[in-house]
This record gives sequence, structure tokens and C-alpha cells, in this order.
Amino acid sequence: MVKMRLKRMGKKKAPFYRVIVADARSPRDGRFIDELGTYDPTKNPSEIHIDEEKAKKWLADGAQPTETVAKLLKTAGIEK
Repeated sequence: MVKMRLKRMGKKKAPFYRVIVADARSPRDGRFIDELGTYDPTKNPSEIHIDEEKAKKWLADGAQPTETVAKLLKTAGIEK
């Protein structure tokens, strides 16, 4: 199964995340298929940058977002 999930980046105690599309069996920070955008929770307010066209394409192809990514997509105004 293909999942849309977060990949942790940044340094210790200062994380930021990339929203990626990956095989469900690959590790959290391992190999991925495509990068959709970024999420930075350390800024106030949090910064969310997601490529809407890519996200809609992957959702239409059957990629399943995790709970967190689903919330980020909803916040960014991207619906299934």
C-alpha cells in the first residue's frame, strides 16, 4: 500500500517535516516515491506548503494519508 506521511528532518529539538508518498513497508525516514511539500510546526503559526496538484493526483491514485497528513491536507484546503 502507498501512504502519504511525514518524514522528519531538522536537528535535535528543532524538527521540520516533509510530506512524502512512500510504500507503507519502508522506514519513516527511508526511501520514498515522491515529495509533496513541507510542514514546519516550530513557527507560529505553523507553516504548511503542499503542492496541491501532486496531492490530488496521489489521492486519486489511491494513496492513503496518515491521520496527521489528512489534518494537514484539510488545513491546506485540499480535499479528496
